[in-house]
Amino acid sequence: MQFGIFSVSDITRDPVTGVTPSEAERIDAIVQIARKTEEVGLDVFAIGEHHNPPFFSSSPTTLLGHIAATTERLILTTATTLITTNDPVKIAEDYAMLQHLSKGRMDLMLGRGNTGPVYPWFGKDIRAGLPLALENYNLLHRLWREDVIDWAGDYRTPLQGFTATPRPLDGVPPFVWHGSIRTPEIAEQAAYYGNGFFANHIFWPTAHSLQLIEFYRQRFEHYGHGTKKQAIVGLGGQAYIAKKSQDAWNEFRPYFNEAPVYGHGPSLEDFAEMTPLSVGSPQEIIDKTLTFHDTFGDYQRQLWLMDHAGLPLKTVLNQLDLLGEDVVPVLRKELDARRDPESAPAPTHLARVAAEYGDKPARQARPNANQGDNLAGTSPYQDATA
Repeated sequence: MQFGIFSVSDITRDPVTGVTPSEAERIDAIVQIARKTEEVGLDVFAIGEHHNPPFFSSSPTTLLGHIAATTERLILTTATTLITTNDPVKIAEDYAMLQHLSKGRMDLMLGRGNTGPVYPWFGKDIRAGLPLALENYNLLHRLWREDVIDWAGDYRTPLQGFTATPRPLDGVPPFVWHGSIRTPEIAEQAAYYGNGFFANHIFWPTAHSLQLIEFYRQRFEHYGHGTKKQAIVGLGGQAYIAKKSQDAWNEFRPYFNEAPVYGHGPSLEDFAEMTPLSVGSPQEIIDKTLTFHDTFGDYQRQLWLMDHAGLPLKTVLNQLDLLGEDVVPVLRKELDARRDPESAPAPTHLARVAAEYGDKPARQARPNANQGDNLAGTSPYQDATA
């Protein structure tokens, strides 16, 4: 089981102080948050992708590459990479480069995002959002697995004799999570390829997320990747923790009430009762998180949103201390005791390399002499005939 933090990279006014941080301050803060995530013993840090104010994370690979250079064991990922408006060729190359720079400590989550205007900003039509997402991943999947690709589709120019560089580290592509809160076609695609499925599990009642996850697990088994127990599932969530329960509710309330995404709606108490939002003492966060296992059974990754709604950096770092010291160690022990031995472990690069090659050496892609383009010969790599 992997535990971690994800950020949507919002820059939100602090309702207590009235101060809105600058972009520079938030970018510096998120790097500190990522480092703290590793320091307190968590496993994963994830960043979203946005291309408009009030968000700062327009280039996740640049940010994650920097964080990779300043951490040692943290798994870096996205929440999400926009599969609709990014060119899959550029995704293939950017994330393969991140895979090399992080020595395999990365994966990525693909999604369509929640900002409609981003489509025309990148020359796409939102009315084609779903088929565009499906087609783009179908291409991305091949780009990481075939040295030379011929391809034609509906939403970009054809490729002829194309090679995406660099090739994936050790010949094993980055692990992919398909993120969705409402779309069975995305769960179907995740199952078809044997990839992971991530349910954001923030705004919706648990029963809603359960429908998509159960559908994904059934289709994963249908496509022959293993039993339903071996499907790879991740959950999002959000939490606010204090040593004393009432302090947590009192401290978080002004931030919740003014948050752009859910403020001015249901009360904090009602929202926490209806959704996976966890507020309270460490034990209350533990108890709420264990209810996720009661509902979904074994799953492989739990991420929390903790830096949103204008919460100051000092508060977020304190939250991470509480999460790492008082919450996650108990959850690791409890969930390990509950885990079915037939359930799949959380995906890692080293485990996937071992599954691919066994005791044999992993691939190290070595190009042939430069031919000036990608069109000459059957492959630009020396081991193509091996």
